[in-house]
Amino acid sequence: MPIDPRPESTPDDHADAADDATDPRRRRFITQALAVGAAGVTAGWWPAFQVEAGSTAAACAAPPAFPSQIPLFQQAYRNWSGEIQIDNVWTCSPRSAEEVVTVVNWARQHGYRVRPRGMTHNWSPLNLSPDQTCDDRIVLIDTVTHLTRVEIDRNAQPARVKAQAGVLMQDLLARMEEVGLGWAHVPAPGDLTLGGVLAIDAHGTAVPALGETRATGQSYGSLSNLVLSLTAVVWNPAQSAYVLRTFRRDEADCAAFLAHLGRALIVEATLQAGPNQRLRCQSNVNIPASELFAAPGSPGRTLASFLDKSGRVETIHFPFTKNPWLKVWTLTPSLPPMVREATAPFNYPFSDSIPPELTDFIRDINLGDVSRTPALGALQYTLVSTGLLFTASFDLWGWSRNLMLYVKPTTLRVTANGYAVITSRANVQRVVHEFVTFYQARADAYRAQGKFPVNGPVEIRVTGLDRADEVAMPNAVEPLLSAVRPVRDRPDWDCAVWLDLLTLPGTPEAEPFYREVEQWVFAQFSGSYALARVEWSKGWGYDASGAWSDAAVIGQTIPQSLRHGQAAGAGWDAAVAILNGYDPARVFASPLLDRLMP
Repeated sequence: MPIDPRPESTPDDHADAADDATDPRRRRFITQALAVGAAGVTAGWWPAFQVEAGSTAAACAAPPAFPSQIPLFQQAYRNWSGEIQIDNVWTCSPRSAEEVVTVVNWARQHGYRVRPRGMTHNWSPLNLSPDQTCDDRIVLIDTVTHLTRVEIDRNAQPARVKAQAGVLMQDLLARMEEVGLGWAHVPAPGDLTLGGVLAIDAHGTAVPALGETRATGQSYGSLSNLVLSLTAVVWNPAQSAYVLRTFRRDEADCAAFLAHLGRALIVEATLQAGPNQRLRCQSNVNIPASELFAAPGSPGRTLASFLDKSGRVETIHFPFTKNPWLKVWTLTPSLPPMVREATAPFNYPFSDSIPPELTDFIRDINLGDVSRTPALGALQYTLVSTGLLFTASFDLWGWSRNLMLYVKPTTLRVTANGYAVITSRANVQRVVHEFVTFYQARADAYRAQGKFPVNGPVEIRVTGLDRADEVAMPNAVEPLLSAVRPVRDRPDWDCAVWLDLLTLPGTPEAEPFYREVEQWVFAQFSGSYALARVEWSKGWGYDASGAWSDAAVIGQTIPQSLRHGQAAGAGWDAAVAILNGYDPARVFASPLLDRLMP
């Protein structure tokens, strides 16, 4: 199936933004964005200062009797979208797993909680709540400074990668590539820690193409499904202390730690790996949404047709535009003619290197005059379609790391909600068709009232499930809390459709719109031919006050989605009991986790 990446010049697909087509400000925006992107802006936000314990500049009293050998300081905390910003949080930087244990035991003795601090690339407040301050009895454990050791056994069957929780995915994948190893799919950002990835069963996009055989050591499920063993800090009643304990994948209790949502503290994990793969990534901006997301059984260039051919797809559909940005990755051992070889990751500078001035400009447009949302959607589409040509990145080939990592910290900081819809491969097209049809109808209804709650794209990906038979260990357990855990009584459900809606933080009417979408998703995909679960790192549980607030969703809908179709004692409640048992003092809890997993 050929892919023509070039944007069509006629007819105009963006009538809503026609008046802006010749606007010199818009032309200048595109030119500046492409120029800055081509220059390779790489700097992301990171706390710029530390205030040492005992300094007169400290905003509040230091934690009492903190272990003197472990560096302790105050530092600002901000999550990915900036919706959680705390100016001063007590943070420590242990140099070993043993020092982590020392901090945890100190916290229990002094009535404190500890939370791991990675790269804070998260939306949901599983770690810290927006209203927390440095006076709260919390100490963050910085994992990225010292806990980054990696050991690779290339000769094991399958190969094994042993890594500490603070290593960044981009660094881990680079080390694996050096010895010829890789994974079937990974999240697009490179600045994620391994510990953060495993806590929330992170994913990329991949299912087997028709006729594709899974390589030894690979899995199409989340990265949590690659774990062979992990080392956690847990309570040992015999010693009356927290200790390090390693859980093998064939131990029953390991099932609760594989995707623990932050309710545990993992310091190290050993994961299986497979032979690295060469991929070809083709972008297309010319397929109308009406064709790509057509009703199941429709002819033409449907999402399901690309899934059958290549197995690896992603769609990014900007608001009130006709054509999504479709990316298709295909296993391709040799460099095809006329295709550019990608020798490094992050090959879309026009989208992942937007400087703060342009980010502020976009935010000002949407918060000052939301009626320009259709024009902004058209501008985003134009930036992508023009950028693909400008940077010769519409057809790329290279090692998997270089094509699967494509989001830098400098991309537009948006908020997002997210759901995983478990279904059968045969029903993927039905899921996306019904979802997109509903979303577009509701967006049009809001628009008719002069409201534009979503000014970012709809993103859709597809992965496999966390199947135990893809783990190279007999009697491997499934991750109990993974959004893509298989449903025992529906063996025909073999994949997950990931649905995300993005918008700028603070956009008027976003919360009620997200609530409508969420209520529809849970009602539509309630277990007949598909089942919806939340994506842990994103937004969910919406009520009038915002995300993570609806008591019924948090206390009933989410737990039930993990109980659905599972054997008694092998679902949500079992996971909560295991995690509570290994942390009876709730040292690893947070306000949201207290509500979600009491």
